[in-house]
Amino acid sequence: MLEDHAKVIAVLKEAGEVIGRKKLQKVIYICKKLQFPFNEKYQFHFYGPYSEELTLRVEELCNLGLVTEVKESKGGYYQYKYTVTDEGSEFLSHYEFDMPDLNECITEINGQSSRFLELVSTILFFDRLTKEEIIEKVRTIKSKQNYSDTEIDQAFTFMEKLGC
Repeated sequence: MLEDHAKVIAVLKEAGEVIGRKKLQKVIYICKKLQFPFNEKYQFHFYGPYSEELTLRVEELCNLGLVTEVKESKGGYYQYKYTVTDEGSEFLSHYEFDMPDLNECITEINGQSSRFLELVSTILFFDRLTKEEIIEKVRTIKSKQNYSDTEIDQAFTFMEKLGC
């Protein structure tokens, strides 16, 4: 059980920081789809794939002092920034994972906007469909996001680059 907590810490440590709750959800989901050994269960939610398990796990990590969550006011909304504490690094040192290429993947994924990761993770959530069906699904369930053809093409290209 604590191994799953350590995996989340490993992602945060590799990223340096993750800005946004939604972004953290998408980073872990995309890593899971890349066959990294994450066990969180996801369901489709307002902003794409969402894991209540991950939300609770991050809350526990914050309560244990292994991860910090800083709430920043951004005008009309709040944004959360996650980083690993020294205690979190110490905790992580007790675990070994077979996650080669995690660093490169995390850097690539975390470097993208939350909006873009919402699109990528939504596409991945429906990966059992054909490309045309996925695009139609995105246009239907994400109509308010108004993703352009260029953004959708960029998402597919990004997924190919990652190996999805």
